[in-house]
Amino acid sequence: MPLYRDFSDDTATILVWKYDESEELDIHELLEPENAEKVKDYHPKKLQEVLMVRKLLKSLKPHSKILYKEREPFLSPKDAEISITHSFPFAAIAVSKNKIGIDIEKFNPKILRVIDKFTYENERGFIPEDNEVAFYTIIWSVKESMYKIHHSKYWSLKKNYEVKPFELKHLYKISCRVYDEQFSDEFKARVEFFDDYCFTIVEE
Repeated sequence: MPLYRDFSDDTATILVWKYDESEELDIHELLEPENAEKVKDYHPKKLQEVLMVRKLLKSLKPHSKILYKEREPFLSPKDAEISITHSFPFAAIAVSKNKIGIDIEKFNPKILRVIDKFTYENERGFIPEDNEVAFYTIIWSVKESMYKIHHSKYWSLKKNYEVKPFELKHLYKISCRVYDEQFSDEFKARVEFFDDYCFTIVEE
């Protein structure tokens, strides 16, 4: 299974795989029995994404499983932190000593229809009109990555996750934070582009 990209660093292994039709994804070999009920009604492409993530995990930690607690994936045995993401034909996994969030998004003009759902008007002043799709996709992806580190069903990407102004030529240390009335947790996001996709990494 040839890797598409390797974004690993000193604390995390971060791998991206692009699906090839010749690649076999055996559900009986790859899917944990504990997740059989969870995926039984999945669309075939979504099931392929799930199995791709498992195949990536097998290459890293062949004796580990991905299980879920309140929809949040974790490794069993829990000897490392994990984050997963997929958008067919891509799937990615991050295994780290620290909390980590990764997200992959395709650049799509449809994102402009929903910007009110994840940004405030005062967050948008730095975004150039001729490149809105790229900027809003990055903001969405960074917030999704932070959510995977700091999440709660009561928090919204609009109210509790902030991405500070950035430029496309400086995508390695985008300032961002998770916050509420009591606390603020600051992060630096790293963003990569490939094949008309945005890939975001936020590490604790």
